[in-house]
Amino acid sequence: MTAVPLARAGHRRSEVGPVELFFDLVYVFAIIQLSHLLIEHLSWEGAAQTIVVFAAVWWGWNYTAWAMNWLDPGRTPVQLLSGVLMLAALGMSIAIPSAFGDGAWLFVGCYLFMGVLRPGFMMIAYRGHQLAANYRMLLLWTLLAGIFWVLGAALPLEWRLGLWLIAVLIDYAAPLAHYRIPGIGAAPMHQWDTDAEHLAERNRLVFIIALGESILLMGGTIVSHGQLTASLALSMLVGFASLFVLWWNYFALAGPETHGADSSTGALRSAYAYAHAFMVMGAILVAVSIELRLSHDHLTPAIVLVTAAGPLVYLAGNLLFLRSRFGRLARSRFIAAAVLVVITIAAMLLIDHLPVIALSVAVLAVTAVLAAHTAYTASYSSALRQRARPELGHA
Repeated sequence: MTAVPLARAGHRRSEVGPVELFFDLVYVFAIIQLSHLLIEHLSWEGAAQTIVVFAAVWWGWNYTAWAMNWLDPGRTPVQLLSGVLMLAALGMSIAIPSAFGDGAWLFVGCYLFMGVLRPGFMMIAYRGHQLAANYRMLLLWTLLAGIFWVLGAALPLEWRLGLWLIAVLIDYAAPLAHYRIPGIGAAPMHQWDTDAEHLAERNRLVFIIALGESILLMGGTIVSHGQLTASLALSMLVGFASLFVLWWNYFALAGPETHGADSSTGALRSAYAYAHAFMVMGAILVAVSIELRLSHDHLTPAIVLVTAAGPLVYLAGNLLFLRSRFGRLARSRFIAAAVLVVITIAAMLLIDHLPVIALSVAVLAVTAVLAAHTAYTASYSSALRQRARPELGHA
């Protein structure tokens, strides 16, 4: 079989190229736009709209990260592809606030353009190879979902959320169904030769971007107040601590130590395409909750729910990540989730008497204890493995 000119060299397979980091910059803007969409439409319908828009934004980033798993980021055609995809992602991001209004066609057009360009490029670059056949099946599923994306933009507004939800479900079901289309073919996960370390690093970087967006929101809210009062400083301190423990927990769990992790493509699909969607969405919700708590001097049901939803959605991603890569579920995550639910119920019952800072500190306490526990467990496990290696050497 002939070599692929645009393929990554074996010794640089896991390297994240500068053009990939450049591509990620547009997602700083996208995540800010998503946060503002939820803040400005703080209702159940607004939450549903934000989830659907986030799902499309995440899938655009996710499929690009996977394509770059096989393409050499140092080659000019690949860099041009990244630039065009970045421009389309920027168009999507610009359209986010009006996706359920006049910006529907810009949002859908950019999303589907990315969805067709990526597999088209891969089919040409890898023609005659299994990966080209895989991307042909992926393209067919994208076009199937595209029917509902286009219908949602074309039909009256009241149809849009339902049709776009169907489109999202098709897009996300495609890998789970192995891109199978009866009578045409399939692309099961074992046929995708994937590099685990490259995907892990790409997802770590996008999670940091989500946390960085929180810093921007928090800083902007404080500056808008004009002066830093004692209560605002305390809220800022608690908000920053919330971000730090989220970072601490993430890198203790999904950091560079992957000893014993399952690196099959199916496991990587669940851990990064799906689990990280929950974790990044959780980080966005944490950012929104910090902004809401900084800008309000009393609790509302929406603030309580968003404050609890951030860590709860993040924990759901944690559980899926652990189950996918390590085949286990951490009891600590279930305990933390249960405590957060209790705090939420208590806050709703005492909503007229509970200070905003009290809810912030209570949620921070749970996430801080979980982060410390995760870091200690990871450190203890690593020490045990290092101790065992010399013993194996003498055996």
